[in-house]
Amino acid sequence: MTTSVLAKRSLRSDTIHYDAIIIGAGFGGIYMLKKLRDELGLKVRAFDKAAGVGGTWYWNRYPGALSDSESFVYCFSWDRELCQEWNITTRYLTQPQILSYMNHVVDRHDLGKDIQLETAISSAEFDEENSCWLVNTDDGHHYSAKYLVTALGLLSATNIPNIKGLDQFQGQKYHTANWPEDAALEGKRVGVIGTGSTGCQVITAIAPVVGHLTVFQRSAQYTVPVGNGPLSRETIDDVKRNYDAIWKQVRDSRLAMGFEESVVPTMSVSAEERQNIFQSAWDIGGGFRFMFETFGDIAVDEQANIAAQDFVRSKIAEIVKDPETARKLQPSELYAKRPLCDSGYYATFNRENVSLVDVKANPIDEITSKGIRTADGVEHELDVLIFATGFDAVDGNYKRIDIRGRNGQSIKDHWKDGPSSYLAVSTTKFPNMFMILGPNGPFTNLPPTIETEVEWVSDLIGFMEENELACVEPVDGKEQEWSETCCEIANQTLFAKTDSWIFGANIPGKPNSVYFYMGGLGAFREILDSVKREDYRGFKFKPVKTSNQYAQQGRH
Repeated sequence: MTTSVLAKRSLRSDTIHYDAIIIGAGFGGIYMLKKLRDELGLKVRAFDKAAGVGGTWYWNRYPGALSDSESFVYCFSWDRELCQEWNITTRYLTQPQILSYMNHVVDRHDLGKDIQLETAISSAEFDEENSCWLVNTDDGHHYSAKYLVTALGLLSATNIPNIKGLDQFQGQKYHTANWPEDAALEGKRVGVIGTGSTGCQVITAIAPVVGHLTVFQRSAQYTVPVGNGPLSRETIDDVKRNYDAIWKQVRDSRLAMGFEESVVPTMSVSAEERQNIFQSAWDIGGGFRFMFETFGDIAVDEQANIAAQDFVRSKIAEIVKDPETARKLQPSELYAKRPLCDSGYYATFNRENVSLVDVKANPIDEITSKGIRTADGVEHELDVLIFATGFDAVDGNYKRIDIRGRNGQSIKDHWKDGPSSYLAVSTTKFPNMFMILGPNGPFTNLPPTIETEVEWVSDLIGFMEENELACVEPVDGKEQEWSETCCEIANQTLFAKTDSWIFGANIPGKPNSVYFYMGGLGAFREILDSVKREDYRGFKFKPVKTSNQYAQQGRH
């Protein structure tokens, strides 16, 4: 296909032209807009289908929604003054706190005037003749831009499992990522499907207010206390005083979580000391701290992993009063998924109004008009059914937009064997399209990784503008090379031996693939720096043609 239908629209008189179009107004879209508009002087427009900024934190308003990164590193580091001014009050951040912060950043930097809300992008196609992207919105408007930046988020495309009878249910159905403001749970019979990070949070939060809560558990989880609470004035002052040292450590670390990751082998200490270290981490709280600050090999060595498993299972037996419920809650798989933390998850099952259904042993047979019928013939009657069933992660939102690159190739076809990228920010055959948190990016606390990628992409765009280059894309083979690197690293960990959304296992029919670079943020930054130093090694550029109708328009 030499000339696509969409490419013919390049001649439309009603097309609105920008230097760059950004899809998404979460952490990535906000910072990308700031960099391109205020530092490179480009004419930029960011679009988001939501009615407000915030990305995942706009949509995920479910009870109990909480960051699992600590407040002093779950923010933008680039606004140094704001880091000093902002009132940090708690160790972790609730959804309203994060959304308030993001709105403040947008207002503080006057970004709102260049963000178009309640506008979904329906299609985007690269016009090869003019080296630009042609973008259409769901309200029928047409745009073009030299650069397209996708800041779609890793966890945005909601997943609702295809369960028999789904449409029969006569009560209220909610997905945690589309939580309505008028959701009423008080005194209701509520069922929750899903016990991942979101499930643990919402189950713990709503149990005290619902009439009865039935938890439908497919996979038992290892989760540790979050340890949230108010921060002392001394702690807050210490964070602000040590701003530079903290963020240097974050950028040089593996997880970007704001703590020093242990290098001590689990089995190098006595059983007693090991128990004490685990207990101390349990008391302090934090899922990532428990897995990575205690010892350095829990994620890579099976014997070390079993030691951590045994400790958490012992805690479940200690906390949960009913032995049969405790048995159902105890995981038997490797402790090698996203490390979870909670605000009293296991203790919630001691409540008289909470019951647990193990749907691995007793599967859901059908959703009925009254509730859920399990394989044992029991119909669990419900007023409200909550899906805490996660997302079609990483590439899910890309597949929901008709994105086409060279020769009209769709990104769905390009990624039919699993999503891939070169350095997480670019993909072959899609020139001038830059991804923030694209496939095979670092598995870390996200804001520092977002900053890393946004700054690198901004530098590359600045390089193109300075050198009058029309377009850029990875050299053939570089995408596969990066995928192999990510696969090699992932296979050195125990994460690759479990079924997890990290590898696409939560979506039926989705290729089981590597979706993350697990070498850490520090190593990832070094790779990006070396590519940039070597004149953007692995990328090919095309100079501007004077006949390009968009190049002739001049700088806006």
